[in-house]
Amino acid sequence: MDDTIALAGLPMSLRWEALPTGWSPEPLRIEAGPGTDLFVDPAGDATYLNAPRLLGTPPEGDFQLAATVSVDFAETFDAGVLLLWADEQHWAKLCFELSPQGEPMVVTVVTRGPSDDANAFLVDGDKVRLRISRIGTAFAFHASVPPASGSGAARWSFVRYFDLGASAVRIGFEAQSPTGKGSAATFEDIRFVPERLSDLRDGS
Repeated sequence: MDDTIALAGLPMSLRWEALPTGWSPEPLRIEAGPGTDLFVDPAGDATYLNAPRLLGTPPEGDFQLAATVSVDFAETFDAGVLLLWADEQHWAKLCFELSPQGEPMVVTVVTRGPSDDANAFLVDGDKVRLRISRIGTAFAFHASVPPASGSGAARWSFVRYFDLGASAVRIGFEAQSPTGKGSAATFEDIRFVPERLSDLRDGS
């Protein structure tokens, strides 16, 4: 049986790496069960690799993958994620996540063995646009908050630039609820552009 999934806006098919408790394709909505996460504690205390994730292999060369993400926030660390995945030791996630203070924020985790976790900025709203870019052998994360009505076009904020330490990657979407009873993330206006990002920090 063919278990591949095609999503509008993407040039490749995707497959579930870990199954969700439920999902729908248009718009893409992923439901995560309780205690789901992707994280390798750098202190060596715990490893979690059970978050539901939908992944596919992008075409060769530079690209940009973007989506507008919203989350049914209920508990700390509930999140919707754009994900880079090579293997269980090499992956990175760009998250729209609920902080311990109950505030939505952009968070990144880059894992090369242990995870390197970093907060980016708070989001005053219920949606954020996230983007992953491949630039040669490196990757970049950006985020954009929708502007207030009549205030002009949104601009991208630089979040992170890194080498994953792996050449063959899959990309896609993840939802998680590490401390909660479950959550769901919705990914809208998914766009894939097979072009090199022109500038890391100019906001375009």
